[in-house]
Amino acid sequence: MKVRLMLIMMLLLSIEAAAINKADEKMTINLTKEEFIKKVMDYTNNPSEWKYLGDKPAIIDFYASWCGPCRMLAPIMDELAKEYEGKIYIYKVDTEAEEELSQLFGIRSIPSILFIPMEGKPMMTQGALPKAELKRMINENLGVE
Repeated sequence: MKVRLMLIMMLLLSIEAAAINKADEKMTINLTKEEFIKKVMDYTNNPSEWKYLGDKPAIIDFYASWCGPCRMLAPIMDELAKEYEGKIYIYKVDTEAEEELSQLFGIRSIPSILFIPMEGKPMMTQGALPKAELKRMINENLGVE
């Protein structure tokens, strides 16, 4: 009887842990070079002109897994992705895995954040900005509230 009770408790704890992990699911989208070319900009065919391919404004977070400020920014970006779901895309580019993209945007310090409006040129910022500042920039630069 004790063994059954213990197994039931373990099963319930496993279900609860799975539910917590599901709730903490990341909403940001990791981009490879190939996905960048399809979803953001095809710089291979038209390298001199910026032409955003998305159907919603976007943010690209250029990061590295070893970067402390990048790790601090990651949960904020996930929160923003949930808050602005359906209004903007929030992408992440691993600068070590995607060196060509890092070079294309001249990434010299991380985190670097690229704000991409539907019309006009993108805007780059650097550093782990607080959530309130990121929201202000989304509202002002991307026209999304």
